[in-house]
Amino acid sequence: MKIRQKIDIKNLTLDDLTELLGGLGKERFRARQLMQWIYRHGVVSFDAMTTLSKEFRRELAQIAFISTLTPQVVEESRDGTRKFLFLLGDGESIEAVRIPMDKERATLCVSTQVGCAMGCAFCLTGTLGLRRNLDTAEIVNQVCAVMAEEPVGNIVFMGMGEPLANFDNVVKALNILQMEEGFDFSARKLTISTCGLVPEMKRFGEGCSVGLAVSLNAATDEVRDRLMPVNRRYPLAQLMAACRGFPLKQRQRITFEYILIQEVNDSLEDARRLVRLLHGVKAKVNLIPFNEHPASSFRRPPEDRIEAFQKHLLDRGLVAVRRASKGEDISAACGQLKGSRERRDEADGLDKAAVG
Repeated sequence: MKIRQKIDIKNLTLDDLTELLGGLGKERFRARQLMQWIYRHGVVSFDAMTTLSKEFRRELAQIAFISTLTPQVVEESRDGTRKFLFLLGDGESIEAVRIPMDKERATLCVSTQVGCAMGCAFCLTGTLGLRRNLDTAEIVNQVCAVMAEEPVGNIVFMGMGEPLANFDNVVKALNILQMEEGFDFSARKLTISTCGLVPEMKRFGEGCSVGLAVSLNAATDEVRDRLMPVNRRYPLAQLMAACRGFPLKQRQRITFEYILIQEVNDSLEDARRLVRLLHGVKAKVNLIPFNEHPASSFRRPPEDRIEAFQKHLLDRGLVAVRRASKGEDISAACGQLKGSRERRDEADGLDKAAVG
């Protein structure tokens, strides 16, 4: 006799859950009730859903469960940035980072894969290679775990992994995060980052209205080929064509992430090339001085070169913001996430059964 595998409710959108419950003969509003219990009230068992009949709760427990993630290690930076290490059910680990923007606001950076296949030269996550995609619940549960402790105003999919390489699960997670019955994030509070997977960018633009960030980092194919192997598949001409064709709302811009690396892409000539490359694109440039780490020989540019680069962009009418590096002292800054063996070893002996 084949045993039916239970369904993780947090892998389901509202439409998915409505369909599932419809098969049990339940009314449509029951799906909304369940989502409210899970995401608004944070319950982790059907028994806690006291507005549902005991019989219905028993039925649910027979076919489904509610997964959770509990951070096994939490590190706090001098600047208030907090990094969370989560152990997954198969023993793999991922990291998420809560970044305080000011006294009132914070941004949460979530992971979408264990490791990453893109192999960007400046990124520590890429040294892991790709282990696997996260499922929808593993993405959403990072948000649930952090928001159970502290408020979050914005969510960026810029942690471990290439979000658009895990397309379906990421889109479902976005759907859940925007759900009125749940966290009710507006699209403008959510941002997806990509290294430049052109076909997936086009597909994403057709169905999603959240913010798009492109990890650019160079204004010539020669330099970008060295930094980002994906550029050999989708060179700058194709990438920029996809950006120009990406549907944007009236006040919306594509954010271009540009990691400044000493004597690689930080000269005034590089700045001039970048201005030409972004001509005609509704763009915002985030300048990120390279966050040094022992696994890389790259270096952060001197302050005067960073300032000169930014000034050139601003003088030519580009929106160019120098992004403050936060969490460097706990390896939580851009490009430093790894789910490192040291932190996994530190978590050994802690309860690994928190994945539901």
